[in-house]
Amino acid sequence: MKRALASVALIALGALLAASAHAQPADGVIVIQNATIFTLGPQGKIEKGSILIRGGKIAAVGRNVRVPAGATVIDASGMYVTPGIIDAHSHIAVDGGVNEGSIAVSAMVGIEEVLDPDDVDIYRDLAGGVTSANVLHGSANPIGGKNAVIKLRWGRDAKGLLFEGAPPGIKFALGENPKRSNFTPPPGVPQRYPATRMGVMDVIRRAFIEAREYRKQWQQYQQRVAAGEKNVIPPRRDLKLEPLVEILEGKRLVHAHCYRADEILQLIRLAEEFGFRIATFQHVLEGYKVAKEIAAHGAGASTFSDWWAYKVEAYDAIPYNAALMTERGVVVSINSDSAEEARHLNQEAGKAMKWGGLSETEALKLVTLNPAKQLRIDKRVGSIEVGKDADLVLYKEHPLSVYAVAQKVLIDGRVYFDREQDIARRTEIEKEKKELKEKLEKKEKPKEEPKPEAPKEKPEAAVLPMIF
Repeated sequence: MKRALASVALIALGALLAASAHAQPADGVIVIQNATIFTLGPQGKIEKGSILIRGGKIAAVGRNVRVPAGATVIDASGMYVTPGIIDAHSHIAVDGGVNEGSIAVSAMVGIEEVLDPDDVDIYRDLAGGVTSANVLHGSANPIGGKNAVIKLRWGRDAKGLLFEGAPPGIKFALGENPKRSNFTPPPGVPQRYPATRMGVMDVIRRAFIEAREYRKQWQQYQQRVAAGEKNVIPPRRDLKLEPLVEILEGKRLVHAHCYRADEILQLIRLAEEFGFRIATFQHVLEGYKVAKEIAAHGAGASTFSDWWAYKVEAYDAIPYNAALMTERGVVVSINSDSAEEARHLNQEAGKAMKWGGLSETEALKLVTLNPAKQLRIDKRVGSIEVGKDADLVLYKEHPLSVYAVAQKVLIDGRVYFDREQDIARRTEIEKEKKELKEKLEKKEKPKEEPKPEAPKEKPEAAVLPMIF
């Protein structure tokens, strides 16, 4: 019964909030006034500034923005506005399991196929200021599945979540997870290869050798067709190798789960051997040891603020990691890898000011502009600049403060989360839950069976005189 109530309440909440978001016209004009604006762009920090939003895009930013007739005005006096938070490593909104761990190379599978728009974690992370997320396959495979970059448009269907035009990516993994250190197969089932770090590198290398040959076959076929040959038979399609060919051709980004410095260097060398670049090293807890090499390769690093010691690989992690890599020229982001952690990524970024002395601008970029650069979506999001998507967060307190709580969150110029409305609706939802609970209890209550009537006492038989 509790699960039924939770599901009904979630549907009710989704319907209410989605209705408010979609009630705003797509071409609506909004002006946010009198705020402290962290643009993270050329204009820097603007005190008592305004943002004009038209058609879901930022049309003007500054201290003297004219309010068009008929515009919706949001008075943000005493408040702060930042670009929407971007989570470079998320596993929300996935239905039916995030790992296809049965085989070592699962490049044929993709997160986009199993996006779940009804996952309440979308709303919860949205309430924490997250507007975009890189939803990744798990880390059970040296080469895992394809990713999906989404916008947290709560109330939209699965297709409506997708970040239009975001470059496709794929998940790689190194170390304990893909070599299955903590996995014991059931009796009678053989251990999956690889079982060592050298085996992990072998799997990746062999996959790219196959992909290179597969690309060659298709190139030869296309050359023959272009030369006018008739009845040329194309190579058989291989859905596992096609994403790897896209990597070789620079059309798909690699996001590689890793921890140790040695395996980071191993993958850099392998990538350069085959002529491609790693887009991001994910977690990368020993990145500070090889930050120069990561920067020279051109990879980004998406790490945790202060998670460590949860397994052997993480023992050399330090809270200075993000700052040290930033100082050495690496584009660094702070990610969640957790639906709960994503609710306060702004505060996780703030820790880099304590651990490493980053400026407030550098710290804010760890969860906004830098992950946008890593995902190659920075022309659209990550900073508050004219022409970019109006993905914004309003706070009452400084966004890097432990007291900072998102008050409004806009995506494409629409308010998808409003804290005041959320609090007001909780009363309505509790009332509805109570009514539903009463109905369910009434329905499930067993009917009392009527008690059987007590047998009526028979009258004593008359005693007749005995006649002899």
